[in-house]
Amino acid sequence: MYQTLTFLHSTFRWLVLLSLIYAIFTAYKGYFSNKEFSKKDNSVRHWTATIAHIQLVLGITLYSQSPIIKYFWTHFSEAKESFDLLFFGLIHIFLMLFSIILITIGSAISKRKPTDKEKFKTMLIYFTIALLIIFIAIPWPFSPLANRPYFR
Repeated sequence: MYQTLTFLHSTFRWLVLLSLIYAIFTAYKGYFSNKEFSKKDNSVRHWTATIAHIQLVLGITLYSQSPIIKYFWTHFSEAKESFDLLFFGLIHIFLMLFSIILITIGSAISKRKPTDKEKFKTMLIYFTIALLIIFIAIPWPFSPLANRPYFR
């Protein structure tokens, strides 16, 4: 089960990134061209948040099954000295949770804004901040924080 979860979580991140980038592009274009917030734009907003929530469920399930995390919490005093373990035990999950919270709040606020321009602006701000945090929290192969391959 752990291998499957690792594969799904690692692969699904690309869908999260693509949907966020597309949503940000849509919001940017809509905001600066004074476009009407259409059903398609609303669908992009909704599905971006939904995809992020699916990744959250995969991530929390993986977190509860991971031998790395189990070791981190059972040997906390020595494990916290290893930055790699600290990254996956605390930093990664907290940054990702914060990002999902930003996406959720941005999506909910955007949906309730009275004007189209405000909807696009809210989406643009919240989703962009979330994307930047996600880029920091992903263990890219080139990351100085912790690195993993592009696909597992």
